[in-house]
Amino acid sequence: MGTSHHTCRKKMSLKSERRGIHVDQSELLCKKGCGYYGNPAWQGFCSKCWREEYHKARQKQIQEDWELAERLQREEEEAFASSQSNQGAQSLTFSKFEEKKTNEKTRKVTTVKKFFSASSRVGSKKEIQEAKAPSPSINRQTSIETDRVSKEFIEFLKTFHKTGQEIYKQTKLFLEAMHYKRDLSIEEQSECTQDFYQNVAEKMQTRGKVPPERVEKIMDQIEKYIMTRLYKYVFCPETTDDEKKDLAIQKRIRALHWVTPQMLCVPVNEEIPEVSDMVVKAITDIIEMDSKRVPRDKLACITRCSKHIFNAIKITKNEPASADDFLPTLIYIVLKGNPPRLQSNIQYVTRFCNPSRLMTGEDGYYFTNLCCAVAFIEKLDAQSLNLSQEDFDRYMSGQTSPRKQESESWSPDACLGVKQMYKNLDLLSQLNERQERIMNEAKKLEKDLIDWTDGIAKEVQDIVEKYPLEIKPPNQPLAAIDSENVENDKLPPPLQPQVYAG
Repeated sequence: MGTSHHTCRKKMSLKSERRGIHVDQSELLCKKGCGYYGNPAWQGFCSKCWREEYHKARQKQIQEDWELAERLQREEEEAFASSQSNQGAQSLTFSKFEEKKTNEKTRKVTTVKKFFSASSRVGSKKEIQEAKAPSPSINRQTSIETDRVSKEFIEFLKTFHKTGQEIYKQTKLFLEAMHYKRDLSIEEQSECTQDFYQNVAEKMQTRGKVPPERVEKIMDQIEKYIMTRLYKYVFCPETTDDEKKDLAIQKRIRALHWVTPQMLCVPVNEEIPEVSDMVVKAITDIIEMDSKRVPRDKLACITRCSKHIFNAIKITKNEPASADDFLPTLIYIVLKGNPPRLQSNIQYVTRFCNPSRLMTGEDGYYFTNLCCAVAFIEKLDAQSLNLSQEDFDRYMSGQTSPRKQESESWSPDACLGVKQMYKNLDLLSQLNERQERIMNEAKKLEKDLIDWTDGIAKEVQDIVEKYPLEIKPPNQPLAAIDSENVENDKLPPPLQPQVYAG
């Protein structure tokens, strides 16, 4: 992706004034001028032009290999001829050695040419013969999803009768052929897959006379069928550095956690409930991309994410969103979501998606923007965020976080978003100070309560020690009320009840 960073970097012209990230939409197209969308992974070319350039470079490399082999062979033959007269009895043995060595070099070059020649494409007679032997590995690859996709694929092809049978046969042969190519590099496996897409589409259009719109539907089903089965072998393979790139971009995004929407000039107000919901849905979609197995499904996640972004911008601005608003917001969503295995997913779609989807349509447009967003994040610097290098370095190191700048440094006609940003930062600062005061007062109250409890306990202990408790014997019990009591003899007699006649 090194070259892709440079290519995508050219596409991003940052304004010196706070106008955000600007991308000329014409610069998203193939740099060869064919009118299709380019891709940073293809050095700015579209899929078609990249394959043409790749074939030219490949043929040039093959020619250079042939010339090198022929030159080495001539030098060895000359060395053998000059030493033949001096070798005597050893000449026969040396001749056999030289012949064996020359044959080995020729075989290596032929093998290289075989890898890159047109005859190695799927559909050649040799590959079809090899594919007749069933692959135990593919036969064992049964799961709920693969079985479901297989049944759907067969049911779909039934509507095309004879053409459907031919497509199914070619697809099965392709999967069998790919089983024998797992030792090839991922780029070569991608090339075989792209060749297969192209050959099948051309046969349907020329021989089957299938309309273009139906060809696209069939190609989508073919992609779903073969990539569901090949996913575990070609997604983030160990032979590539995809996993290393995934870890690097995740670490980079975590280091940029302090970047605010205002720094990117993102025209989205998350205080609006509807906008906040759209942002959450966009983040969910971009994260969900990793759970899909088919390139088309991954592209669908990117498309849904992008549409949520456009809706969020439209609600915030109360007008249709522009392309210049979209890319900064997409960058912000990626920074906020930090999608898992981001680079692996981009590479997987680039290598194995039906090329027509990446070259045209909204899927291709949104995917190209995502590639540019990732490249921008990897190269993001102080100038991109309108920050001084000192502040940028401090934020990246975690020494501090963005603070409110003096209001005098901003012109009175600063945009509302910037003013609102610093107002919110000021409120957060005040809340932070208030929280610190409350925490300090709470700790002081806790200490006072402990000291008061200890003081009361000490005073009680002192009183107990100063005035010890003395237990006295019980007093004489009081006489019963009706017992004989001499002192009560002088009391008048009790009243007697009297009866009065009515």
